[in-house]
Amino acid sequence: MARQRRQKPNLLFLFTDEQRADTLGAYGNGRIHTPNLDRLASESTLFERAYVTQPVCTPSRASIMTGLYPHTCGCTANNVPLRGEVPCLPEMLPGGDWATGYLGKWHLGDEIFAQHGFEHWVSIEDMYRKHYSPPRDRAARSDYHHFLLARGVSPADGDAFKRPETARLAEDLSRPAFLAGQAASFIRDNADRPFVLYVNFLEPHMPFFGPRDDQYDPDDVSLPGNFEAAPAADQHLKARLLARHYFESGHSGLPLRTEGDWRRMIANYWGLCSLVDTHVGTILAALRDSGLWDRTIIVYTSDHGDMMGSHRLIAKSVMFEEAVRVPLLVRLPGQRDPRRVDGPVGQIDLVPTLLDLLGCEPPTLLQGASRRAALEGGRLEGEDVFIEWNGPDSGMKGLAADEEYPGYLAEIAGREQFAEATVDPVRTVVTPQGWKLDLSPAGQHELYNLAADPLETANLAGTSGSRAVMADLAGRIRRWQRRTGDEVALPALG
Repeated sequence: MARQRRQKPNLLFLFTDEQRADTLGAYGNGRIHTPNLDRLASESTLFERAYVTQPVCTPSRASIMTGLYPHTCGCTANNVPLRGEVPCLPEMLPGGDWATGYLGKWHLGDEIFAQHGFEHWVSIEDMYRKHYSPPRDRAARSDYHHFLLARGVSPADGDAFKRPETARLAEDLSRPAFLAGQAASFIRDNADRPFVLYVNFLEPHMPFFGPRDDQYDPDDVSLPGNFEAAPAADQHLKARLLARHYFESGHSGLPLRTEGDWRRMIANYWGLCSLVDTHVGTILAALRDSGLWDRTIIVYTSDHGDMMGSHRLIAKSVMFEEAVRVPLLVRLPGQRDPRRVDGPVGQIDLVPTLLDLLGCEPPTLLQGASRRAALEGGRLEGEDVFIEWNGPDSGMKGLAADEEYPGYLAEIAGREQFAEATVDPVRTVVTPQGWKLDLSPAGQHELYNLAADPLETANLAGTSGSRAVMADLAGRIRRWQRRTGDEVALPALG
């Protein structure tokens, strides 16, 4: 019986928060130091064009865990809890066959409490207490909080640690170091039985500073190729508002007015990516040392990207490639050679693919498809990828209030336009041929030919010759809406 159980593969699912695809050497960044992930990539399938379902935390995480689009599972904005009756991957597995663990940021409700089929739970965040459901104890604190207290570190203000203060701690007290130690312990403790372990790092999410701020000289940092392509009048108003807001207000205590300012910010961000890489190395070493390297499916990805200077923007909440594309590495047990898949693929396919690899029948409710054939050396069947935007998570919360609305935003839009722009529920399709349409209920459509314009500098919507293409792509979006039960009203084109 023990041998029969041992034949089941393990799953180690590593993911970050807010990491764009070009922050790994394996994705062509020759200046960043990510040796552990590059080594993993040398034995993995690397998806060149992997897309999230929505470029903000809670909705994307919900899709990663459930295999459902945000509008289906109900998590359409940050801090909307995932309902108990909506199953996550561990709840789709045969009971008792795998040890299950979740370590890190959750952001799907009741942050520090074990749930959704995960037996072992290690939490790192206390900032979501106000969102706990009754009768959860809001006085309870995360495992990381207690880890710091045991090492003589106390909150500077109040009874909980804030992200900026923990980001300033020495590396051995950092969240990535803590999670790596916890994950290594879980792997060693479960070396004799199959396990499913998810580990989520907060980094490189804001605040964009940490113990590796000096790792990269800003003068050696390259600005994105579309740094000078600030959002234009024919691109979404929200992007234009955000660009002006960041120029006026900066971010993470840094101004964002000069190229030097941006290089400093990007250097800090790269430092956070390298910080994660180091501690991913600890986890992967534990897997090798436990003799489980070739018994384990390993996944590395992120919940969304970060603009980090592209179009003079930062963070997420827009439909540009840098916000919606993420790294995606998948290593199969025994894999030795790298593979690359250049067609578009969506994270909506992760749950059905992983269930297939684990030998489990995916539930019929899932909205993605298994990509096992592509992982095993076959070709990825060319299919459209769909991305959605819902909710008010625009990065400018509160700025539309009469008493707070900044004058510099009034130069671009009035309050009514501002409110409409920040909640405009855009629907996007990306095709295998490289077409990308952002379809906006407010009429702010964007059409890009990614094959010719990968940096999205020329919006083709409304140009001569684009009408037929837009009509075709809009039709694909509407058919996807009918298939998935999406009720957002979109304009008919053509």
